[in-house]
Amino acid sequence: MNYRTVVMYMEIGCLVSCLCGWILVCSTLPTEYWTFSEVGSIVLTTSNYYSNLWRDCISDTTGVSDCKDYPSMLALPAFLHACRALAVCSVITGFFGGVLTLVGMKCTKIGGSEIANARVTFAGGITYLVSGFCGMITYSWWANRVISEFLDVNFRAQKFELGAAVFIGWGGSILLLSGGTVLTYFSGKEGLPKISPARPRRPATYATARTRRTYMLPGASSRVTLGPPLFYEGRRSRATTKTRLTFNRDSFV
Repeated sequence: MNYRTVVMYMEIGCLVSCLCGWILVCSTLPTEYWTFSEVGSIVLTTSNYYSNLWRDCISDTTGVSDCKDYPSMLALPAFLHACRALAVCSVITGFFGGVLTLVGMKCTKIGGSEIANARVTFAGGITYLVSGFCGMITYSWWANRVISEFLDVNFRAQKFELGAAVFIGWGGSILLLSGGTVLTYFSGKEGLPKISPARPRRPATYATARTRRTYMLPGASSRVTLGPPLFYEGRRSRATTKTRLTFNRDSFV
């Protein structure tokens, strides 16, 4: 079995893993059991409170249940808006990641050369990683909020526990991250340009060192400080030479 066949089966496995994770993440959005709380007010009647990103629900042992959407969108906390946005981004990026991976896989034979398909698969793996990170942040942030309120002794409102949707979302996010990581590694290894090592520097020879030392211009400071003294010294020496020659000629006559 050659390398191309191994990579092809690996891409199929990663695609199946990412699709399963994306389906699990999508299934948590309409599920009401993000938080769950059970209150036994009467011996024969027990009330169950549960909620998700969109609504609050209540049910009892008699079979009566009722759900109510959040009345005002602007009155909701920023935490809930952020969780909604991250969950929707996870679903959207997971969809486009599946499309890019299907186009760039070796078994589909869609597109151009092997390098072009590898780059498309690399883009799909990156998109799957973004989807997995968005989902993981959403469920972890929600779980941290619920657990902190449950363990806070000063919190007097109704306390909730983690529902089944949070654990399902964690599983789907892990599948997205694992599949996207493997896809990104193998496709990037094949499609991205390889960085060539730097050329070794040519050692300096005697001729180059002598040429640099001989013809290198002095700095600005050396030209300013050394120029005028040499100039005036030359004038002074020429004047002294003329005076000596005149004096010697007169004394000779």
